[in-house]
Amino acid sequence: MIHIKTHEEIELTAAACDLMSRTLGEVAKWVEPGVTTKRLDTIAREFILDNGGKPACLGYHGFPGTLCIEINDMVVHGFPSNRTLREGDIVGIDSVVELNGWNGDSCFTFAVGEIDDKEKGLLQATYESLYKGIAAAKAGRRVGDISNAVQTYVEKRGYTVVREMCGHGIGKEMHEDPEVPNYGRRGIGPVLKPGMIICIEPMINLGSKNVKIDPNGWECRTRDGKPSAHYEHTVVITGEEPRQLTTFKYVEEVLKAKGAFFPQLRNHADSKVEG
Repeated sequence: MIHIKTHEEIELTAAACDLMSRTLGEVAKWVEPGVTTKRLDTIAREFILDNGGKPACLGYHGFPGTLCIEINDMVVHGFPSNRTLREGDIVGIDSVVELNGWNGDSCFTFAVGEIDDKEKGLLQATYESLYKGIAAAKAGRRVGDISNAVQTYVEKRGYTVVREMCGHGIGKEMHEDPEVPNYGRRGIGPVLKPGMIICIEPMINLGSKNVKIDPNGWECRTRDGKPSAHYEHTVVITGEEPRQLTTFKYVEEVLKAKGAFFPQLRNHADSKVEG
């Protein structure tokens, strides 16, 4: 069942999303060669708690961390560990913050030091596809329009879309209806209505679209071992343009100050939706 949120509920979700966005900005300060993913997880957990929130992923169906850590071929749900980030890695940081009973969800894939052009191209295309999906998230259209916008954009550039994982609704629960796949046909799926809050999150592979689940039942990685990228925003459908409730502006400020790689929206008429 799809829950249409009231104005008050949207603003409560927006507050959770702001804390989620600021958490990614805090983690961005520490994403460098030599740091362990467990350290990043601790930083995020302490920041969320210090700001009155709750790390929603921690303990969710037994998940062991505040952050899902997605290094190189890891698509989603990677465990924080003593694994040290290395020069040339890419690492997705995905998490959910609960604040006053409402949830905000976002993911950003970082370059660790200098990465090669193939990885830069993957991050760039995945990032841009997120905004293509958001631009399609308008009242009166259907979920399939979002899905097709993402798929069409990345496949034209030679990348592949993970089928097994998708975006979703969000609110008082971390995962609500509807599911929001990153592939599909236009004009199918639930109608987008004002007050719907959804998470759009392209998960895009450099090689094959095929994935496998590790024996722990959580960690999902590419079957061919090639890199995967993941970006995510929480978005509310309005009577006009979609409204982003999460933002990458805090991450961007940190990465630009560090001189680190940050993808750009090249020739993208809908870049105004960020913010």
